[in-house]
Amino acid sequence: MNSDYKSRRNIVFFDLETQRSADDVGGWSNIAKMGMSLAVTYSEKDGYRTFLENQVGQLVDYLKSADAVVGFNHVKFDYEVLSAYTDENFHLLENIDMFLDLYSKTGIRISLDHVAKVSLGRKKSAEGLMAIKWYKEGRIDLIEEYCRQDVALTRALYYRGCDRGCLTYMNRGQRVNVDVDW
Repeated sequence: MNSDYKSRRNIVFFDLETQRSADDVGGWSNIAKMGMSLAVTYSEKDGYRTFLENQVGQLVDYLKSADAVVGFNHVKFDYEVLSAYTDENFHLLENIDMFLDLYSKTGIRISLDHVAKVSLGRKKSAEGLMAIKWYKEGRIDLIEEYCRQDVALTRALYYRGCDRGCLTYMNRGQRVNVDVDW
């Protein structure tokens, strides 16, 4: 693939962290009650950007300005968290949700950590529940670092899929390639 494909479209990579867990809000059916602690985006044009809860409006505008929003489970999770702050219909945006894409092709809920380990040889720096603990401790710096690393993994996986046409996971001890066409 031509090496300048990264700059052809305004792709925004996106992830957010929450203030509360599913247990804190009465279960996974109440994602909108979890509250955003912060969000991190990355684009080739702007690099990394961080948005705090009081900047949700700016985040929404930024996501809407993208040619495509790329994330890992952002369509059913992150957008649901944002629905508490805005009536914006994020499903009208061009979304590339790698989690949903992999799930639709495998029928398996593959985690970001798993696919990153197998496809890239890299792992997440922590788990999402740590970000909630850090929020309660006021450690926004640690949440931002963790979220930024998740965005970096998401970006690396996206470009790996673009370059190779597949991502890889382990199933019953076997490496399995999943074709992607982003």
